[in-house]
Amino acid sequence: MIVIINTNVFSRFKHKHLSFSANLLTFVLDLEIAILMRIALFVFIFLIGVCTVYFMNDGKSKPLPILNPTDLKKEMVDSTLVRKGFGHTIGEFAFIDQTGEEISLKSVKGKMFVVEYFFTTCGSICPIMNQQMQRVQEKYKSRKDLAILSFTVDPETDTLLQMQKHAKYLGAKSGFWHLLTGNKEELYALARKSFFVLKPAETVNQGDANSDFIHTNNFVLIDKQLRIRGYYDGTLKKEVDKLIRDIAILGEE
Repeated sequence: MIVIINTNVFSRFKHKHLSFSANLLTFVLDLEIAILMRIALFVFIFLIGVCTVYFMNDGKSKPLPILNPTDLKKEMVDSTLVRKGFGHTIGEFAFIDQTGEEISLKSVKGKMFVVEYFFTTCGSICPIMNQQMQRVQEKYKSRKDLAILSFTVDPETDTLLQMQKHAKYLGAKSGFWHLLTGNKEELYALARKSFFVLKPAETVNQGDANSDFIHTNNFVLIDKQLRIRGYYDGTLKKEVDKLIRDIAILGEE
């Protein structure tokens, strides 16, 4: 039996097969191009959004929080204020600095200020805190809208003469870094009712200067509206680095 193959039919079949393969390849390539174009468009829109948000915020960092007594540990807050969750500001005060000048709330009106409690004869955390506060002074000593207030917890020892000696030892810039002394009850009340930097001692009369309280290692950042904007461990460099950055942020508000 002789089989005759029609070459024309075979050629047409081969041509159709090649045409189908070419069309399929073209379809796949078109699909890949479409997917890539969509991905590129998505990336472009995302970058436009990021840039828009950045420039709308003028490149500024996130605002610092405003802290109230309810944001803090209860042990740090005077019992009369533990439930206050809004509108806390620093109360009135008036103490003498190392130059003999009275420094009051009026003296720092319209300024940011950094606060700490310490005593000159402290041999544990205070020297470390002093070194870190020197870094803050060095960075911002020419800034007119900032001050450092270091309140003593031992005014009986930290007299005006003692504060003068200690200020000289620290290199505290007059008019910028104020080492403050005065009435002990008023100093402690300010710490418990305004700055929240004294905690109860575990044993009665075994706190700082034979009191019932111990000063913490915290630095406190206060804004121009007398609100608390941050706490920083004054014994840790990385925490004080953050304080230095936050002062710059706060100064832009």
